[in-house]
Amino acid sequence: MSTEAISADGLAAADGLPADRRGWASAAIFTALAMASLDTAIANIALPTIATDLHVSPADAIWVVNVYQIVLVATLLPLAALGEIVGHRRIYLGGLLLFTLASLACACAWSLPSLLTARVLQGLGASGIMSVNTALVRFVYPGRLLGRGFGHNALVVATAFTLGPTIASGILAVGSWGWLFAVNIPFGVVAFLIGLKTLPRTPRAKHAFDFLGALLAAICLGLFILGIGSATHHARPGLVMIELACAVLAGWILIRRQADHPAPVLPIDLFRRPLFALSAATAICSFAVQGLAFVSLPFYFEDILGRSQVETGFFMTPWPLVVAIMAPIAGRLSDRYPAGILGGLGLALLGVGMALLAMLPASPHVVDIVWRMVICGCGFGFFQAPNMKALMSSAPAGRSGGASGMVATARLMGQTTGSALAALCFGLAGREGATVALVLGAGFAAVGCVMSFLRLIAVPQRGA
Repeated sequence: MSTEAISADGLAAADGLPADRRGWASAAIFTALAMASLDTAIANIALPTIATDLHVSPADAIWVVNVYQIVLVATLLPLAALGEIVGHRRIYLGGLLLFTLASLACACAWSLPSLLTARVLQGLGASGIMSVNTALVRFVYPGRLLGRGFGHNALVVATAFTLGPTIASGILAVGSWGWLFAVNIPFGVVAFLIGLKTLPRTPRAKHAFDFLGALLAAICLGLFILGIGSATHHARPGLVMIELACAVLAGWILIRRQADHPAPVLPIDLFRRPLFALSAATAICSFAVQGLAFVSLPFYFEDILGRSQVETGFFMTPWPLVVAIMAPIAGRLSDRYPAGILGGLGLALLGVGMALLAMLPASPHVVDIVWRMVICGCGFGFFQAPNMKALMSSAPAGRSGGASGMVATARLMGQTTGSALAALCFGLAGREGATVALVLGAGFAAVGCVMSFLRLIAVPQRGA
């Protein structure tokens, strides 16, 4: 085996894997990532069918999505921290195996409690996949191709996001909702077997795992997502405040407890690096824009413009489709140009697209809508891979797990916050809430754009 790929003790070296093994390892990584990304989208489509078949109310059926999201977000950082100690490969393969077995349990579920239990396990498995996903990409691809690897990563997520509703609708047209989960099983088994042979063994940290710190991180992020979800579903204000206050308290205790830890679960040590902090902040802003857009636009198209559900689905497609096209291009460019410039231009374009959508005429032509959505997709796709590379490259190799966990956490927290803000806009402005949400999204993109360009000042080096 080449010394470029594997060092004498069998650990992945900094320059990645040989080309042939890299291809197989990438296939295992991206197959599992696609499964975990698809599962969120397809479960949403199946909720009405699940509610009918299991004889539960729509409000109860929503928990099929909620428990998955809460467990996923709550365990991302703890599993990423554990990956630095036991190896990212073990966490990834363990998560993939659990996700596959839990998919079988979901397919065989006979009641809402049995389905929710299986979804909790599936969320934990998805967290194992997503928490160390970008860390493994960092060890699989050589430094000169790292941007390309993150571009492929963004391409997989965007493609899964684009095809999710279509795949779900196709499966439900010929079978029951259980097949939405059963379809994961063959892909999970194949990806696990390939990963077992090809994924690199990464360096391991010497410090012990902080179980109490991991618990505090899970409580903090879990209650944050639960609180945002409660607010979105118009729960009592007192309950929402209690959930969010407890999340803040758990986070404060965690930061105090791990202030001097060499590798804190919540990577506060990495946030002391300007490039990492700015990259994480811009990621949250960009995904908040996505959350605002994807919640508000369907209402905008149907309630304000009077379009049908089929037309709305058509109008929503250009954004993720163009992201899938732009992500590999932006990834390749990030191997040559600073992420501060590429990300800033991408978010500027995204902000312009959101503002143009907010200024649509009263009776727009189809083309008027589509080209604006294309602009948003171009900007969003142009931002993702360079920002991911900047975030991961700004962390030491030994802290790849913490950085990888933050990549996924920033994405999910941004999307959740954006969705909640969109709901708030509708609550405050009624029918005009969609327009307000689009304007707010343009503002988030502008803030992210400024922070992206600030990376050129804070860290005046290549890749900033």
